[in-house]
Amino acid sequence: MKDQINIRGETILASHRFPLREVTLDYRRKDGQWQTQRREVYDCGDAAAILPYDPVRGTVLLVRQFRLATYLKGHPEPIIEVCAGMLDGSDPEHRIRAEAEEELGFQLTRIWRLFTAFATPGTSTQRLSYFLGQYSGSDRISAGGGLAEEGEDIEVLELPLDQAYEMIARGEIIDAKTVILLQHLKLNGLPRDR
Repeated sequence: MKDQINIRGETILASHRFPLREVTLDYRRKDGQWQTQRREVYDCGDAAAILPYDPVRGTVLLVRQFRLATYLKGHPEPIIEVCAGMLDGSDPEHRIRAEAEEELGFQLTRIWRLFTAFATPGTSTQRLSYFLGQYSGSDRISAGGGLAEEGEDIEVLELPLDQAYEMIARGEIIDAKTVILLQHLKLNGLPRDR
């Protein structure tokens, strides 16, 4: 593939927290012709997401929070999501354990890394590591809610898995990472210990 792409230049369009670049490239098409293209790429960093599940009670832990991007797109209500966070240089497992404590108020002792996937490869370099976790009521260490100094104002939801899964079809859960993890858990259950 490298012989099909020639990066001609990059311009930083913005870089408050993460850089937004415009990349000019020459791309050799399947027909052999070269085409010059310009693409904007957001380098927003890698992240991890986890869906904790209590197999005894059949419940999952989710969060509800305001998201500016969905608000600007015409969805003014806070959205329901799995617990997630930026890696900020940490390994995915370490970071997602910390996020579960901060956002959910649970110290998860059992987690399973499922896979890594690009979140929106047409515009972003972000890779998301997906996890399932197991919890029980005795794993609660705080009320959760996130870190106020990071602008987080998170409501923790504990729902039956079946109810959360049905919320996808009703359009109440519209976050892709959450849909993916709920469907994975519904179809496969928790992973067997390796």
